Amino acid sequence: MLFATLEHILIHISFSTISIVITIHLITLLVRELRGLRDSSEKGMITTFFSITGFLVSRWISSGHFPLSNLYESLIFLSWALYILHTIPKIQNSKNDLSTITTPSTILTQGFATSGLLTEMHQSTILVPALQSQWLMMHVSMMLLSYATLLCGSLLSAALLIIRFRKNFYFFSKKKKNVLLKTFFFSEIEYLYAKRIKNTSFPAFPNYYKYQLNERLDSWSYRVISLGFTLLTIGILCGAVWANEAWGSYWNWDPKETWAFITWTIFAIYLHSRTNPNWKGTNSALVASIGFLIIWICYFGINLLGLGLHSYGSFTLPSK
Repeated sequence: MLFATLEHILIHISFSTISIVITIHLITLLVRELRGLRDSSEKGMITTFFSITGFLVSRWISSGHFPLSNLYESLIFLSWALYILHTIPKIQNSKNDLSTITTPSTILTQGFATSGLLTEMHQSTILVPALQSQWLMMHVSMMLLSYATLLCGSLLSAALLIIRFRKNFYFFSKKKKNVLLKTFFFSEIEYLYAKRIKNTSFPAFPNYYKYQLNERLDSWSYRVISLGFTLLTIGILCGAVWANEAWGSYWNWDPKETWAFITWTIFAIYLHSRTNPNWKGTNSALVASIGFLIIWICYFGINLLGLGLHSYGSFTLPSK
């Protein structure tokens, strides 16, 4: 009872905090000069991280196993993984271009996890025999870390496509300020990068800001997806070893495994396309954007169906 109450408090603290953070992002999008609010949003993200970490540790202690046994726990872990990505640029002492992707993604993920759709999964339960293995932590954590990383990389590629195909690209024109407000995530990236370039001594030429931003988004997307692809490969290999122990076969071609292979193939095509100069940029970004949809089908869509050997995390929509 004590752990259940603690988990309830921590998860609502984290969700409330991240809601405030996203509100601050919206305010700073309208009023760019409020630097103090930006610092407050970073503090809010730190609070969210420790709240989610406390929840995972509490659930781990109370249940006796790493909290990755159902969709609710995996969504909370996914939120935690998104925050880890949020902090990577800070560790490298570089500008946090990922914040406009990771912060909204965290609130959407955690918002769904705490919604009424997953109420039946909020309580910790005893693991089914097939999940009572040390491979649970290794396999599922690697898969979720790869999902978080690939989702961020795919969104960066989507941002690249949106910015590249815009007819007009304005940063500081007051007359066109409403153009920036049409797209929250991507206009925030545009503004931050343009402001950074404006303070340098590089000569400007037509579409200079757009070119530099596209190059940076393309570079970040490639680096993030490369990391996610590595994690996905490790996760699939761990899952194959675990499947052989549990079911006597390394691969069974059930829906989850099939879509995991499709996901791996899509991002393998993306990485391979980067080696061809003609495919680098827009074409590879399009492949990564398709991968964004494939990931959600693999992670969430299969759970809706509840088919195959990986049906432990499935759920049913509540009936009226």
